[in-house]
Amino acid sequence: MNGHLLIDAVVQQVTVLIAQLATSGGVRAPVAHIANQVFVQLARELESQGVSRKVSADMFGMALRAYQRKLRRLAEAATDPGSTLWRAALDFIRSAPLVTRLQLSERFARDDERQLLSVVHDLIEGGLVFRSGSGAQAVYRAATEADLGELSRLDSERGLDEWLWVIVYRDGPITESELSERVQRPLLETEAALARLTAEGRVQRHADGRLAARDFVLPLGSPKGWEAAVFDHLKAVVQTISQRLQLSESGAVNDGSVGGSTYGFDIWPGHPHEQEVVGLLRSFRERLGELRTRVESHNRESGVPAEFREVVSYVGQCVFERGRDANESEIENEDE
Repeated sequence: MNGHLLIDAVVQQVTVLIAQLATSGGVRAPVAHIANQVFVQLARELESQGVSRKVSADMFGMALRAYQRKLRRLAEAATDPGSTLWRAALDFIRSAPLVTRLQLSERFARDDERQLLSVVHDLIEGGLVFRSGSGAQAVYRAATEADLGELSRLDSERGLDEWLWVIVYRDGPITESELSERVQRPLLETEAALARLTAEGRVQRHADGRLAARDFVLPLGSPKGWEAAVFDHLKAVVQTISQRLQLSESGAVNDGSVGGSTYGFDIWPGHPHEQEVVGLLRSFRERLGELRTRVESHNRESGVPAEFREVVSYVGQCVFERGRDANESEIENEDE
């Protein structure tokens, strides 16, 4: 199969994930910067793979000079990835007990009115904003925490500790400035979170000031930090596929320690293996958790050598509700 077909399929699946993340919890996260971000990061990754800029430019379908100019412009651009009309409108409505339609129009006079009204309608549909009256007489009020119950999800600080923790664990040892750049937060905003992480022993500071973490473990069902967990899951999957491709290209023998398998099971209520199948994830978690406990206990008693291997295993499971086509049995009977 041609590589570009696989690339197209991967991009399509990733965009599905991005769309889900961008709308999770009723939030409309900004996506305007994604195309530029993908271009810059893909260009850098191609370069790290040993591909020259001339060849990279050709892969992007661009002349070398245009490619270099675009790469330089995007790399140097100081954009604000958190700026969207949706977010700005919500913040403005939340800034006062009541906001009139006139005040809203004056505040966003430079924006397209139809787009503004569409954004406000989405906020209302999502339960983040309430409206009284209609037309020019409309008055808006932001939902309170009591109204939403989970409005704290909109708090940009929620889950920051776990996000810093997973970055330090996967990319450490790392300096505070490097960490601040990775999470796109000013250093002052991360200091309080780092103080908590070091005080709790989740993050350690080396003698040279760099940060490291011995592990990254979130309790099952943790109400916060899911963003860090998703990142860790996805990175494990990507690294597994990348290593498998590298083994194939190098011709090295795979001893079975690298790779992945996907299994599907068709079951229904009353199926003799129903509970065994739906309980697979729970079973794997219990087995792997027990194994990790034994490994960590040995490492604490014996110490960890200067050089070692980290084996990352990822287990995932999802469930689809399927419906069998009424004509399917007829086709099968004909084959018999």
